[in-house]
Amino acid sequence: MKHDELELRPGQSTELLKELHILTREGRINQDSRRKLKQVYHLYQFIEKLLLELPADPGATLADHGAGKSYLGFILYDLFFKQRGNGHIYGIETRPELVERSQALAARLGFERMSFLNLSVAEAADAAVLPERIDVVTALHACDTATDDAIAFGLRKNARFMVLVPCCQAEIAGCLRQNKALALARTPLAELWRHPLHTRELGSQLTNVLRCLFLEASGYQVTVTELVGWEHSLKNELILARHTGQRKRSAAERLRAVLGEFGLQGLEPLRYPGLPA
Repeated sequence: MKHDELELRPGQSTELLKELHILTREGRINQDSRRKLKQVYHLYQFIEKLLLELPADPGATLADHGAGKSYLGFILYDLFFKQRGNGHIYGIETRPELVERSQALAARLGFERMSFLNLSVAEAADAAVLPERIDVVTALHACDTATDDAIAFGLRKNARFMVLVPCCQAEIAGCLRQNKALALARTPLAELWRHPLHTRELGSQLTNVLRCLFLEASGYQVTVTELVGWEHSLKNELILARHTGQRKRSAAERLRAVLGEFGLQGLEPLRYPGLPA
């Protein structure tokens, strides 16, 4: 089948897609694989625009946290990094079997400027195998506080851009659940999380609101949009952060106010360190 019939982007390697089991050995694609490819392409469109803003020389560095089977990393390399002839992608993943599989695939395809590291997101910030600066940080469905670790990593590495698709936010919901009786006695707003389903939903929403405020307070311009049709959910939140260097004191003040309103002050030193006073 031809590229246009498969709905592939120009320059896309069919050999790579076969290795990723998106295409069959005969070069065909089923409906599930077509959907997965569209998902990755949709996210690629956002990241490509950011990469194009970076200097062509010496090339971009990108760290992909919670890389899994590295679908995103391989397609980014194939469509962008390979064409540029410079730059480097680091896939960071805790499951050693997936790291080994990705290392072997990169070697077979000759993708020399891809590295795969068996590390947690938190461990990666101090790992000597990573450069001091990373231009772009991605975290696709890094579960619960791993997304916060990816943000901390981006701040530590002076990232120009962060591309985050949070997943399974449970920490704040757990805090709201523990303090529910006290909150109900203190404020009628606690009705927003009185029922278990609402606790989970509000906790997830609140987590991302606080993340955006923290990024703004740390010198980033933040855009929040939606990825539709992803396998984890009907709707997924995409947080795009662009470094400006302008730390917004008002964002820090609002973050602290929200933490206080929901009785979450104890999270500030753990999740939101270094806020302007």
